[in-house]
Amino acid sequence: MAPETRSFLMRNSVFAWIAFATGAVLLVPLIWMQVSASVDWDARDFLVMGVLLFGTGSTFVLVARKVPRKYRAAVAATCAVALLYVWAELAVGVFTDLGS
Repeated sequence: MAPETRSFLMRNSVFAWIAFATGAVLLVPLIWMQVSASVDWDARDFLVMGVLLFGTGSTFVLVARKVPRKYRAAVAATCAVALLYVWAELAVGVFTDLGS
């Protein structure tokens, strides 16, 4: 009997990995705040960035499960562009005044 081979994206444990990666990425500004005064985040900044990172990763997984494998790179690129756009808007307001 061959073991069931399921794609990593099809396992529900992928969301735990996304949460772990989100926490690891958020450690960077947390540690940098201890070293330098140039980073000044409060709890709301960490919450918004955590939701943004976890939401983007989860969105990628949920959409990638529905589309054929050959389109996953396009889905990943679209999610990455959306993440960078929202991050830039919240940080400095490139096209709108969301960050101000």
